[in-house]
Amino acid sequence: MAGYGKWEFDPLDIANHFPNNRSVHIWQGHEDKIIPFQLNRYISAKLPWIRYHEVPDVGHLLIFDSSLCEAILRELLLE
Repeated sequence: MAGYGKWEFDPLDIANHFPNNRSVHIWQGHEDKIIPFQLNRYISAKLPWIRYHEVPDVGHLLIFDSSLCEAILRELLLE
């Protein structure tokens, strides 16, 4: 329902509410069958405070790949 229903707001109108203009990170598996990569790619192109990381050859559960999980944690800790 959340993914396909009518929302009461436009995701492109969301402002960055984080202190010091910190970024929001999105890691998107290119083979994701639940959330199309085109959707997150489009939104992140319109909102400059989103850092988009598209990962080839993985799907929705990319966090369960230990090397990807380490890379994600490293990116977040070094920001």
